[in-house]
This record gives sequence, structure tokens and C-alpha cells, in this order.
Amino acid sequence: MDDVKTIHSLLNHFAAKGLLLGRSISSLYDHLRDFIVLTDDQTGQILGVCALQISWDNLAEIRSLAVYETFQGQGFGAQLVQSCLQEAKKLEIGQIFTLTYQAGFFRKQGFTDIDKRDLPHKIWSDCLHCHKFPDCDEEALIFTTNSK
Repeated sequence: MDDVKTIHSLLNHFAAKGLLLGRSISSLYDHLRDFIVLTDDQTGQILGVCALQISWDNLAEIRSLAVYETFQGQGFGAQLVQSCLQEAKKLEIGQIFTLTYQAGFFRKQGFTDIDKRDLPHKIWSDCLHCHKFPDCDEEALIFTTNSK
């Protein structure tokens, strides 16, 4: 609970740069259990965050991936994504997608491109309420696990 304001600040920092969509404090509290927070073992400082949100039967989304600029390039983003993928596998979720402005990063993690129209549950649940709908400029990618 103590991390919500820091998470909010981190996400909105990158949202202001147009690199991801911001999240409200209320939304963060609603979905706090979806978040993985990576901290420095010695200082306890937050290095980055990522969320795994279940969307539908056998489908989840990796969202809100952000690593402070001073800690980028050290593999922390990949570590956060891998943690989400491991969690999805434990939950026996076979498909994990992301909508992102950083498609190259996700391709390096094993994600492949997918047409957004192939994600109807996402479009009708979250995207419908986004200020960019229907002109979304994020790229959609998907990762398939061995589960289900």
C-alpha cells in the first residue's frame, strides 16, 4: 500500500512523455494486487513496476511496465516481464498480450505481433474508456505459454 503514490508518480512520469498510458490513484488501488514492484535489495528503492491483469479465460495483459531512467538498460524491464510470464504460467494462462509503444522490447522477450481486433475482450473492457479510442496508436503483441 505504501508504494501506490510512488507507482503513480512513476507511471505518470512516462505517460507525460507519451511512452505509456497513465493510471489514476483509484485505478492503482483497484488493481494493486496485479502489480509486481521491483526494489533495490539494499535501499528498498523502487526500480520499476509491471502489472499482470487477467482479461478473460486463458488471456492476461502485461501493462504499466516502467523502469526509472537511471535503472534502464540493466535488464530490470525484462526481469519484470519474466515475473509476469511466470505468474501467468502458474495461473495456467496460455496467452499474455500487451499494448505498447515499445514493441521492439517485447519482441526481444518472445512476444509476436497481433492485430488489436483479435483482442475483443480488451477492446470492450478497457479500450472503450481510453481517451485514445478508437484511434489507438499502441502496438499489440502476444506471448503464448505452454499452459492450457
